[in-house]
Amino acid sequence: MLQDYPLPAEAADFARLIKKRLEEARSSTRARETVTVEWNKQPLHVDVVDLPLSGLYFNPATHRIRAQRTHDPERDRKLESDPYGDEAQDYLKFLLQAEPSNPERRDPDFDNLKNDLKEFGQTDPGLITCHGILVNGNTRAAALRESGAQSMRVGVLPESFTWADINAVELSLQLRDDHRREYSYINRLLAMEEQAAWGRTPEEIAKEFRIRLATYEQDRWILSVVRDQIARSKDGSVALRMVDFEDQQEKLKELHRAYKALSSADPDRAEIFKETRMSAIILEFSKTDIRFIEDGGFRDTYLRELPASLEAAADEGNAVAVPGLGVTIPGASAAVAAARGLTDQLLKAKARSKASAPVVSDDERMKAKKVFEDAKSAFEGALDTAGREMRVRKRKQQAPARLADACADIEQCVVELVQARASRTLDEEAFDEAVLRLRDSIKKLAQQAGRGISQPGDGVAWLLDAAGAAEGNS
Repeated sequence: MLQDYPLPAEAADFARLIKKRLEEARSSTRARETVTVEWNKQPLHVDVVDLPLSGLYFNPATHRIRAQRTHDPERDRKLESDPYGDEAQDYLKFLLQAEPSNPERRDPDFDNLKNDLKEFGQTDPGLITCHGILVNGNTRAAALRESGAQSMRVGVLPESFTWADINAVELSLQLRDDHRREYSYINRLLAMEEQAAWGRTPEEIAKEFRIRLATYEQDRWILSVVRDQIARSKDGSVALRMVDFEDQQEKLKELHRAYKALSSADPDRAEIFKETRMSAIILEFSKTDIRFIEDGGFRDTYLRELPASLEAAADEGNAVAVPGLGVTIPGASAAVAAARGLTDQLLKAKARSKASAPVVSDDERMKAKKVFEDAKSAFEGALDTAGREMRVRKRKQQAPARLADACADIEQCVVELVQARASRTLDEEAFDEAVLRLRDSIKKLAQQAGRGISQPGDGVAWLLDAAGAAEGNS
């Protein structure tokens, strides 16, 4: 969420240098360089000056690494308490050069940017506040420092800009069509949440992010699910992090679409489906495997037996107390509670397996990994069985589906035939040839449909008669 950060300790001294450089640029006889930003839906032209990199600060509020900050909670807490201290700035630099989905790995895109800057120099200026905090160009500043550069060209925002203005400008620059490197998925969701917190309407936010309103609503639902998963994964001092969901974009979108379709008909079944799919997502199955979980019946049909380490009891919250009345009302159904219980076990196991000492002992981590591996093995068997059955069903449905498509095409042909005759534009010869091809196709279909059937149904019986009549007239 949006917050106001304090100014750096040396802000006043560096602000004087920035002001002096701006005065020199404006009084110079050379052509002034400016950069244009959008502010309050109007273009704002700000002067560009060259400043020492050592005086610029990475922005603690940048949207680019908002989710990645959760990678190391201890370092993130230090960043919150002292955003411009050496430890905090080092952490920001580390995240700016890391892969969004796995900060433990260095991002190849960062190295490509660094090599490009080293070979061709800085093309586009960055953007800073009047005190030297980077608004746009945080990643470029990190790459320039690594490449040995001493200075950076930056546009300087007016002194009157608040943190709300700074965040809005950063977002508008990032959402331009010509941006070089997009925000990661979770960071986009967090930026939308921030916009909503400012009081902007869903329609305004969707327009700003260049997406449909339905996509915006889907993204907000997904972020709420991610936050719920993180809260449920909390086990003592460990929990999953925002960054753990960076690679799950398509899986979560497919979950939302299927869940919405199911929830209108059977809310309980939809909840079981959502929990079961989330379990498979937590276990890091591929998108194609997860699709085999089609509805709320997967667990009863395919995942009937779970290892002893996964025998989850139903949530104790099955009955909900009404405050002040001394009565209870039914909670989630036993099946929903069991599905949630399994997901909770996996969330906690994953959080513990990813934690390191001294937060979690080696023994605890190994136990958590055992739970995780047992669950993955059980799901693998269930998904394999479900996949085989789905492929059989699809083979059974392919021929009827093809025929249904052909019927739709013929019905459309009837409409177009009437229109062509009414306007006297029908090519009679071409139409006749097409009908002959249809006759031959019906014969072939009848030959295959009649094989091995002693008592054909009404449809196949008609087809055989039609093919026989066509044969007699040919």
